[in-house]
Amino acid sequence: MQQIQWFPGHMSKTRRMIQNNIRYIDVVVEILDARIPLSGRNPNFNDILKNKPRIIVLNKYDLADKAVTDLWIKAYAEKGIKVIPVSCSTGFGINKIAPAAKELMHDRLEKEKAKGITKPVKIMMVGIPNVGKSTLINKLVGKSKTEVGNRPGVTKTEQWVRIRDGLELLDTPGLLPPKFENQELAKNLAYTGAIKDEIINTELLSYSLLEYLRDNYSELLASRYKLTEDISQLQGHEILEYIGKKRGFMISGGEIDMERAANTVLDEFRACKIGNITLEKPNYKE
Repeated sequence: MQQIQWFPGHMSKTRRMIQNNIRYIDVVVEILDARIPLSGRNPNFNDILKNKPRIIVLNKYDLADKAVTDLWIKAYAEKGIKVIPVSCSTGFGINKIAPAAKELMHDRLEKEKAKGITKPVKIMMVGIPNVGKSTLINKLVGKSKTEVGNRPGVTKTEQWVRIRDGLELLDTPGLLPPKFENQELAKNLAYTGAIKDEIINTELLSYSLLEYLRDNYSELLASRYKLTEDISQLQGHEILEYIGKKRGFMISGGEIDMERAANTVLDEFRACKIGNITLEKPNYKE
């Protein structure tokens, strides 16, 4: 598997942007893809965001394995971290974010109220690219206020948005770490589309994804692609060939169109057509 590295120039600008604005922020809302709660966390955020109160939002909850998501919520709760599972597609959990942010600032708000002062709670939204920050903000606002797109790197500048419930919110562009020390984490980001497909070999990527699905979600994989033979001993490229045959992805000379098969597997994984899948459990080793 090729080494995956991606740190476009605008990432450095984003880091500076967050550092310059953090002093104005009351609460940080860190948005993670519920399918990759470990890989989807930028380890640099802890240094950049200092000791600001934090809420973790597990977005795309509707795409993840709900039993595993429950394990993640429990693991964070044991560390005293508030976690809110959310689905922007269904609206699930979105109405819990504003109350949770205000609860973290309860003491300050009560003191200000006693003095006749009313100030909004200032929230910063952070996360890696393509995690759904802008879509979530639009849901919180109630109408489209920020540019939204289903690809990495759509949000390019900071955007302050006043939302209901006494909150002001700062959206920031997605920020990946400068380099990926752990290639397993990098692959998980690539599976979910957080890293642009243009810079990776999607065929090789699909091999490793299929091997993970073989070991952890074999029934879902077999059901989606009508795989009737035992795949437990097959390698990723062999499973992809099998899928290509089943789907009739043939090219001249009777060969299998492996690129088309690979793109299909990745697209269908990302669209939850294979099933509700999570790529990491809380005891995942870095």
